[in-house]
Amino acid sequence: MTVVERFPHEVETRDPVFIALPDGTRLAATLWLPRSARPVPAILEFLPYRRRDGTVFRDRQMAPYLAGHGFAYARVDIRGSGDSEGVLTDEYTPQEQEDACAVIAWLAAQPWCSGRVGMTGISWGGFNALQVAARRPAGLAAVIALCCADDRFAIDVHYMGGAYLTEDPLWSSFMLAVLALPPDPVIVGERWQRMWCDRLEALDCWSARWLEHQARDDYWRQGSVCEDFARIAVPVYAVGGWDDGYVEAVLRLLAGLKAPCKGLIGPWSHHFPCLGSPGPLIGWLQEALRWWRRWLLDEPNGIDEEPRLTAWLREPEPAQPRYDEHPGRWVTEPAWPSPAIEARRLWLNAGALGASPVPGATLSIASPVTAGADCGRWSGYGGAAAELAVDQRREDAHALAFDTAPLAQDLEFLGTPVVELQGRLDAPRGNVTARLCDVAPDGSSTLITWGTLNLAHRGGEPCDLAPGDVFAARITLRAAGRRVPKGHRLRLALATQHWPVLWPQPFRATLSLASGASSLVLPIRTPRQDRPPAFARPETAPPLPATEHRPARFDKVWRHEIASGRHRLEIRSDYGRWHLPESGIVTDSAALERYTIVEDDPLSANVEGRWFIALQSGPADVQVDSSVQLCADATDFRLAWTVETRQRGAVVGGCQGERLIRRRHV
Repeated sequence: MTVVERFPHEVETRDPVFIALPDGTRLAATLWLPRSARPVPAILEFLPYRRRDGTVFRDRQMAPYLAGHGFAYARVDIRGSGDSEGVLTDEYTPQEQEDACAVIAWLAAQPWCSGRVGMTGISWGGFNALQVAARRPAGLAAVIALCCADDRFAIDVHYMGGAYLTEDPLWSSFMLAVLALPPDPVIVGERWQRMWCDRLEALDCWSARWLEHQARDDYWRQGSVCEDFARIAVPVYAVGGWDDGYVEAVLRLLAGLKAPCKGLIGPWSHHFPCLGSPGPLIGWLQEALRWWRRWLLDEPNGIDEEPRLTAWLREPEPAQPRYDEHPGRWVTEPAWPSPAIEARRLWLNAGALGASPVPGATLSIASPVTAGADCGRWSGYGGAAAELAVDQRREDAHALAFDTAPLAQDLEFLGTPVVELQGRLDAPRGNVTARLCDVAPDGSSTLITWGTLNLAHRGGEPCDLAPGDVFAARITLRAAGRRVPKGHRLRLALATQHWPVLWPQPFRATLSLASGASSLVLPIRTPRQDRPPAFARPETAPPLPATEHRPARFDKVWRHEIASGRHRLEIRSDYGRWHLPESGIVTDSAALERYTIVEDDPLSANVEGRWFIALQSGPADVQVDSSVQLCADATDFRLAWTVETRQRGAVVGGCQGERLIRRRHV
């Protein structure tokens, strides 16, 4: 990576800047402005993750770079977060979207702004960039959305295929800790304690709300832009990575949007293409500049004439829990869906994936409740932690496995594999997880992609199964781009458990399939000569000066107590302690995830997420501890949470609560 010290324009930083909303609430912002170019377009990033002590590290690497190339950049704290007034009650609310529209109007009206605004962000910031675009505010001219989703129920940390993700309570534990932090007294002055009290009084565990909505209802439809893609009229650049949990949304946006749209899928996890891992990294900021110049400055640079999709086609590699780089090559598709990609059907015959169905024996599986332990977590986050799937041979032994013969020639696929399932379940509820693996000649099994389905969601309105009756279901796997070499085999493995990623159903059900009745549909890409994109080497602005007082450290330990049959996974993530000399801020944060389950007992599942965040700035010397714990019996989830806040070591507030929430087909 190249650190750029000098830019075409000198950069002026303004912090804080307060933006008044129509109801009088003031939002805090940091602005980076090019001094020697006026008026200029503005780029907005709208997040709750605290701009001065949360996202400040990566903001400083990217925002001055864009400002130095002639764009104003505004990093704004959402209402109730960071140094902004008000309270934040949930993610992606209509209020949040209305506030963003007001901020866009404010930016467009500034004397240094040309009146044209772009909106960008990764994860939460990508979600709300799309949601705001669907509201069509005057002034918004283009969007770059990274690692986000068009469907809040289908593609987020809460549910997947209608199955409940254990990522959900861990996520709400993090948000409890973040929202329990005060504003910075150096920025807001003497009001900081009153604002802090207002936030503490409004604290609630968001998982309670998310668990109340166990199907795709109006709560999830709000903010899901797939409900009406035509509402988005501005150009969208959708970006993702194969190791990220949101990658499928890039292809969905390309297929659904009628406005100009470009897609990029790289080898990365949940991070920016110039900062995260696995690599190879690219000059993402230079690529973003091309997009902004085309749509905010009307520069005819040809980016809108390039292929609709550019993707990193991964090469075979041994399974590892983390990677520095993925081997592969860039490929392009002029259109998406691509007419050059063939849907090839393989049939699930007795022990084999075949080109034709072979009726015969009935095949059955009841996976142990610990199946899934080697499959990695729901999403990779691009750090030093061991997050990704390891060799799948132990998992394959807990599943119904269907193998092709050794491939006679290389096989490439790009897109979304689908399993069309026809079978029986001996219980009224169950999840089925499908994993697609590359099996090398030495027998090692590398996960390519996976998907899951809560069988209650096999049709329209969720409903239980009639035990023993034949059902039909469709399991959509995550999108993937891969070359499987000659001599390797493809393996499809079906399991009825996926712990600790998915919350287990109350029953340890048995799935039965008739040979030749179900199939796998693969998006096969004919190999051809591609003209790879000429991405530049990654560049950033100089990093934020910071002194490390305690280094980051990550540990992941799985323990099996043989006598009790209890399995315990603990993930400790210490993000270190840092002093930021420019602001005088000291930050400190760490997290603990704990998953426990007992063999043969799906009702023994327990998940706990804990966060510790500390902040020193001016008179604030604050520590926050949050905890969210989830368990369940056959009929109800039991959710419990606590938050404790301290100022100079003395407890000053917090909250605790417990909710019993009815299980509805989950």
